[in-house]
Amino acid sequence: MEILQQFIFLFALATSIFLFSKKIKKIRRNILLGQPEVLNDNPVKRWKNVFLLALGQKKMFKNPLVAILHLFIYGGFVIINLEMMEIIIDGLAGSHRIFAPLIPSFYGFLINTFEILAFTVIVGCIIFFVRRNQLNIARLKSVDLKGWPAKDANLILIIEVVLMGLFLTMNAADVLLQSKGIEHYAIHQTGPFLISSFIAPLLSNLNATGLIAVERTCWWLHILGVFAFLNYLPWSKHLHIILAFPNAFYGRLTPQGKFTNMPTVQQEVMYAFQPELAPTTTDSASQLKFGAKDIQDLSWKNIMDAYSCTECGRCSSACPANLTGKLLSPRKIMMDTRDRAEEVGNNIDKNGSYVDDNKSLLYDYITEEELRACTTCNACVEACPVSINPLDIIIQMRRYLVMEKSSAPQEWTMMFGNVENNFAPWKFSPEQRVDWIDEG
Repeated sequence: MEILQQFIFLFALATSIFLFSKKIKKIRRNILLGQPEVLNDNPVKRWKNVFLLALGQKKMFKNPLVAILHLFIYGGFVIINLEMMEIIIDGLAGSHRIFAPLIPSFYGFLINTFEILAFTVIVGCIIFFVRRNQLNIARLKSVDLKGWPAKDANLILIIEVVLMGLFLTMNAADVLLQSKGIEHYAIHQTGPFLISSFIAPLLSNLNATGLIAVERTCWWLHILGVFAFLNYLPWSKHLHIILAFPNAFYGRLTPQGKFTNMPTVQQEVMYAFQPELAPTTTDSASQLKFGAKDIQDLSWKNIMDAYSCTECGRCSSACPANLTGKLLSPRKIMMDTRDRAEEVGNNIDKNGSYVDDNKSLLYDYITEEELRACTTCNACVEACPVSINPLDIIIQMRRYLVMEKSSAPQEWTMMFGNVENNFAPWKFSPEQRVDWIDEG
């Protein structure tokens, strides 16, 4: 029977790792559908961003209470899962608490620390669940989150409470079995523990068989729940638990709001000054593309940003266009980009290579009205706790609209004309530019 359990555990572990790796490989492929961009300069500053933004959650502390609760959930869940090493070894070897005899004086302290963290995770998740569903917080009630995104956020909180509850109940049953001297459990005396000792009285009326059933059921449900959670992550907004680290490392180090030059425009200017370098065939000229229409035109970093989005809505709540009732929502920009990347990835999986589906990120997901509402104030980038940049995607698509489709509001068109004819945004010729001095 024990060998069968070890085999079942090995099968569950291998299946979980295989499915997780397969999905992560597809996400990596989807991210690399974007244009190449080199982001590996200044490694010291990049690692500093990893520790401050991803690990330390520096930006979250603009709201200290929420930040502390989030840190408890995040840190607690990650640290507790260090215990997974022992569970995995026990599951494969058929042992029980294999680390207890190796670190007898430290083991009790370690499990007690895990239990305290598990309790803080439960408390934090309950508070966030009530906050998300009962309090009237605009960014959590937005139309962006209708349907699956809202369910996803609630489901992950429930899963975390259940997993922590199983962990504590398992410990309570284990200690009771140790006290009864039951074989396999009484080998190592590890308890009682701080938090599970409050659960133990609820199980004290059970006989040894009942306690073993509770302990084994909680053990299996906990480990299988963690395996399931691992494979749920890539389908959920909570993928940011993983991607926040590489996304922080590969963040752009240029000043916020600085626009990058377009190589295609620079190339056209160079041809204007050096016509002999211009391509002589129409095919070469027709390959020039300005701005972004679909995800293949964006940088791979833009797509990684989309997959790293936490859907917290802090960007949209800071956006002046969104606050005044316009259609623009930076959160939706990121969600749409990720959804389109998934759609293109599924297209490739189905056909072997991408087959034109007559759809694009611009028009089918994001409208011109949304893009035009942006004031380029950079508030969304500043507000994001993991430094995602919706503005860069907006700018690239607006460049496409203006330079490829000649689609711009009348006010913009007038300004473009003035710049072209008068070398300034104003409707005055260069000769009249200083006439206002004489009028004074």
